[in-house]
Amino acid sequence: MPTTGLPPTFSIASIDAQRVEDALARIGPKWTTWTSMTLAQVNGPMRVRDVAAQLPFVSEQFVGKRLATMHVDGLVIRDHARRGAPYRLSALGTSLAPVLRTVSDWSRTHVTQEPMAEAERVEDALRRMHLRHSTGVIQVLDSAEGPMRFVHIAEAAGLDNGLARQRLLRLQADGLVARTGSRHGDPYALTDAGQALGAVYASVEHWSQPFALRSEAAASHPVEAATRTHVGIPLGAGADGARTAAALRRSAAASNVMFSHAPQAQPRVPAAVIAQSAPGRGR
Repeated sequence: MPTTGLPPTFSIASIDAQRVEDALARIGPKWTTWTSMTLAQVNGPMRVRDVAAQLPFVSEQFVGKRLATMHVDGLVIRDHARRGAPYRLSALGTSLAPVLRTVSDWSRTHVTQEPMAEAERVEDALRRMHLRHSTGVIQVLDSAEGPMRFVHIAEAAGLDNGLARQRLLRLQADGLVARTGSRHGDPYALTDAGQALGAVYASVEHWSQPFALRSEAAASHPVEAATRTHVGIPLGAGADGARTAAALRRSAAASNVMFSHAPQAQPRVPAAVIAQSAPGRGR
């Protein structure tokens, strides 16, 4: 069951692919989810060294860089500008909780039911979808009346052949796209996992509204937008801004700790990779 308060089914064709990819570029990089969940569990300010102590498999220097990037993106805030000031989740960062649950549920149903840490599960799922133009390729295949050949996918997605091929091979390796046969030139189609991404995309797009509002405000009032923002939400943005702020407050109140309870059990769905052979998943 979706946890975002949105309808249970979504059309991939109806989402704004660019907005989704902009948001995924912020939440998809490795260790972003781990860092967010660490801050959520403490539910208070943490210095870089304290976060790093909870992530012994990551260097303190890298944790500092990841937190700095998350700060620029509005996911965390600092109460003071001085060097070494602690970080904590912003309202925007806290509101990621229902999005991450949706991603986790999608992974549990369509990717793997193997036991793993929730942060690991989410980051594995985000890794499969956050590369640029992946959303556009999936959207093209979802809108098609049937399997599509490579050249038609590249043309519809507006990509050159080389980049389109790279994305299709990656999506195929990650189980989101499959070829309908083993011969060179056989058309591609979405797998069940790829078709089920509508709820994930809708959740990400819904969460990304503050970014869109901030970009619109910066474009129309660059100086004012630079001095009148708070946690990524432009002040005085009108009815849309008020609705977004209210939604963030509701999300924060409902989800003080990410994954404070296990996601609901999901029925097992067989993997629908219909290709007879698929490329390896080497990175």
